[in-house]
Parts: sequence; C-alpha cells; structure tokens
Amino acid sequence: MSTETDAVSYDPASEVVDLCRELIRIDTTNYGDQEGPGERKAAEYVATLLDEVGIESRLYESTPGRTSLVAHWGGPADGSVPDRGALLLHAHLDVVPAAAEDWQVHPFSGEVQDGYVWGRGAVDMKDFDAMLLSVVRARARAGAVPERPVVLAFTADEEAGGHHGAEQLVQQHAEEFEGCTEAVGEVGGFSTTIRGRRLYLIEAAEKGMAWMRLTARGRAGHGSMINSDNAVTELAAAVARIGAHQWPVRLTPTMQTLLAAVAELVGTEATPDNAESLIEEFGSAARMLGAVIRNTTNPTMLGAGYKVNVIPTEATAHVDGRFLPGYEDEFFATLAELCGENVTVDYVSKQPPWEMPYDGALVDTMTRSLLAEDPGAVVAPYTMSGGTDAKHFTKLGMRSYGFAPLRLPAELDFTALFHGVDERVPVDALEFGARVFDRFLGEA
Repeated sequence: MSTETDAVSYDPASEVVDLCRELIRIDTTNYGDQEGPGERKAAEYVATLLDEVGIESRLYESTPGRTSLVAHWGGPADGSVPDRGALLLHAHLDVVPAAAEDWQVHPFSGEVQDGYVWGRGAVDMKDFDAMLLSVVRARARAGAVPERPVVLAFTADEEAGGHHGAEQLVQQHAEEFEGCTEAVGEVGGFSTTIRGRRLYLIEAAEKGMAWMRLTARGRAGHGSMINSDNAVTELAAAVARIGAHQWPVRLTPTMQTLLAAVAELVGTEATPDNAESLIEEFGSAARMLGAVIRNTTNPTMLGAGYKVNVIPTEATAHVDGRFLPGYEDEFFATLAELCGENVTVDYVSKQPPWEMPYDGALVDTMTRSLLAEDPGAVVAPYTMSGGTDAKHFTKLGMRSYGFAPLRLPAELDFTALFHGVDERVPVDALEFGARVFDRFLGEA
C-alpha cells in the first residue's frame, strides 16, 4: 500500500515515451571488452531526474565509465523496515552494439515512427528504465510515496554478465540492499497471443549461464604433410558434436505451470510428450521458450592459425551454454563427454540458474495489476533463456521476478527484437506498462 489518498491525481505514463527516447539517445554500448562509452552519462541523467523530485542517489563506478546508480525511496518516516522487508527495483543502462547501416532508422535516434519508439535498448531495456522513472517521478511529485521501502538500482554491464555492475554492487556495496527481501527486474510481464487470447509471462526463473572457451592443442607442422595431431581437427570435431547435440526435454516447475496454462487455452492437457507442440503455440516466441524446456549449447566463435600452410599448435572456440535449474550436473557431465579428453574448457562467465516459487503476495499483486488494465488476459510464469542482473541479486537472498509489463500486438515478433536489428517498442505498450507498474507499486 502507498500513502496516496483518493484525492491524489497523477499520470504515471506522462513521461514514459520521452524518457525512453532520451535514454536511447545516450549511447551506452557495451562491447564486452571494456571498450565503448560506458554508462556514466546515462547514470548521471537518471540521477538528475531523481534529484528533480527529491530523491537522492549514489553513483558507483567499478572501472572508469562503468557506472551504476542506487537510490532509496519511500518507507516509514522513522526509517524502519517493515516485516515484509524492502523491495528492490532494478534495471540496467547498457545496451549491446548496433550497426547503423543495418537499421531502418538510426539505432541511437530514439525516433518515433509508425507508433513505435525505435532504437537500441527500446526493449532491452531502456523501456523499463523509462517506466520506472516515469512512475517514480509522477508519484514523488504527487506525494504518493510507497509505505514499503524501495531501493532503485540502475546498473552497468548487464549485457556482459554484470561483473562490472550488479556483481560489484552485491560484493562491495551490499549494505545498499540491506532489508531487501524481494526484487523485480526486466523481461517479464510482456504479452504473447495464443489462439486470440493474450497471455502475460512473468519471469520466475532463469537458466544458468556457461560462456566457455574451448581449447585444443596439437603438434604444429607444415600444411603439406601428414599430421595426426591437428588441433583444428580435434576442436572442429568437438564443436560439431556440441552444436549438433539434441538435448532432451526437461520440465522445471515454472515451465510445468506455464504449459498447463497453455494447454487449458488450447483444450488439452500438458504432458512431457506434448511439451514441444504446446511451445509451438507461441509462434515466433517459441525460439525463446523452446530453449527453456532443455539445456542448450551454441558454438559462437572460432579461432586458429595464422597462415594457410602452417598447422597451428592451438585452436579455440567459444560456446554459449545455458542450463536449467536442477539440471546442472547433467549439463556439465554431457558437455565433458561431447568435448572429449583432448579439449579443455575455461569459463568466460559461469553463473548459476535460479527459480522462484510462483506464489505469494508479490505474484498476486503483479497478476492483479495486469488484469486491472487487461481484464480478459491470462497470467503465467516462464523461465528466461538468457540472463539478467537477478542472478546477482538473488545471491543476497531476495525472491526475484521479471516484471516489465508490455501489451504487445499479436503480429509483433517481440523476441526477435532483443539484440536484433530495428529494435522498437510500441508507444501504447510503454504507456500501458507505466500504468500497470504504477498499480503494482501502489500495492507491492
């Protein structure tokens, strides 16, 4: 509950589109190698927006330019923390690279065209940054301050694993999150359409992440001679095995709940045998949801040699591995078999999966907030195929969910926009999200 009265009037969506556009125009490209502009300019912009409505914030810079922001807001006047604890709302400021020549509009223009806000970060995740800021600023101006303490975190480096952002905050500034029992972040609350019915997906779990560097070593030599100890051959065989491996279907509790909801919409029962056919009901979103009923390994980079007639001593490959909660042992045992004895594995980033119970007051509040704005919809949990900063905040014992609500057109291939060309978000979806999140914050 919040302290606003019936007499208080404000529009939580009044700024959301303009804020999203301004954030997109601040280039925060993260190349994953400490090159690029960093997030400091965006963090300073957020700090200014919060300061304008009386909310003090602190900036933390792990390395030059890699800047995160933390602010505290709301709660009892005496500074105490209620039994239910404080609520963390977190969003990242960095974006993946974008090649302007591939886009219909410039990726850092924040242009509004055809009812969409276009630009890198429009869905990942400057849309949610904008929702949070629009709602918080509107409430602060109206005096509609939550009774529950709220911690706001706008982080750096999420697109490269969060090691210079959320991880640094958790390891070096854990006192900022003292008392936080629950957390809400990105990639949840968006709609899909199944047989004419909108289904909103709340993130309740994430796969673990294993970004791996595979290395094979052999005997160097002349390319014209016989060589039975060729590092390239050894590595290529392992990469082919890994890329072609058919991982079996494994249903976690979160996905069992989601597939039961889908089965009800299509008039059947969910079983492990029909899991893949139920996933197909999501249309284009099946590329993401099909990846969360099994472990996955995708080779992404190869490197070897320096001249065509020289057999190199070493060959390397990178593989993006993702594993389901509860199936870590199966994943790594199978990976070892696929690599073979002569290929070593080092981890660029290795982070655990997480899964939360889909119940309790916070889940009920998210559901009510969505249905208040879209009464005919269905709400269910899902597992995220990628990773978010929740991986770090859950280490502090917080119960975490992804809830950045968007009501999307049925024909929009939304999942293709994540890290894709022509990333964009509907204007009315942004405004919908701000209204929903305002309702949520009023009760959370």
